[in-house]
Amino acid sequence: MISADTMRIVVGIVGNVIALGLFFSPLPTFIRIWKKKSVEEFSVIPYVATLLNCMLWMLYGLPIVHPNSTLVLTINCAGTAIEICYVILYLIFSDGPKRLKALLLFFGDLAFVAVVAIIVLIFFHTHDRRSLVVGILCVIFCIIMYLAPLSVMKMVIQTKSVEYMPLSISVASFLNGLCWTIYALIRFDLYITIPNGLGLLFSITQLILHALYYKSTRKQIAERKLRGEVGLTDVVIDNSTKESSIISSQKNEATTSNE
Repeated sequence: MISADTMRIVVGIVGNVIALGLFFSPLPTFIRIWKKKSVEEFSVIPYVATLLNCMLWMLYGLPIVHPNSTLVLTINCAGTAIEICYVILYLIFSDGPKRLKALLLFFGDLAFVAVVAIIVLIFFHTHDRRSLVVGILCVIFCIIMYLAPLSVMKMVIQTKSVEYMPLSISVASFLNGLCWTIYALIRFDLYITIPNGLGLLFSITQLILHALYYKSTRKQIAERKLRGEVGLTDVVIDNSTKESSIISSQKNEATTSNE
């Protein structure tokens, strides 16, 4: 008979692997941004929200805050490093108001976590108190992280297109939420159960939107490509017509001169 602790460790390890996949799931998006040298309509909010969430959970998992949380600490250290890379890339390939917004949110994340860490370590002297304060903040901001894609979901419904809500991220969010909810329920941890349970519901909603608008998204992309081809044809025909007119005019001038 497998003990609850063993099951929890196994599920936690699987959760780490899935969470790592979630952190890497925006890679296709950033490869696209890198190639196009533009962030287009992609929002920075999901990435700064995830960064803030990872840094808070990293603080929560520290032995001086919540002992015996190695699995929580390791995955969130990795997540913090990955999300910082994403935000830096976003800053490089954005401009104007988008870059300013991303910069303010990025430094706001860093400042907030630094202030929380200083307050918790100086004014709270027991593991229970520190876990309580940081745990509550983790719940709040983890929920915010899962709510961050709501702006994208709103755009999906308005445009009937999931082009800017990558399926890979939605699937990874679903698996991550499912795994960590199970992890939290094996040996009940309220701080992990609440945000991941809600995250599971939000990711299911995203998958439903993908199912509803997949065909309309393909249709819109195909129509854009077709309009691009027609536009190019028009330019070629227009240039050819101009060239023919110039040649004809030159011939007429030559004929007049000979006469």
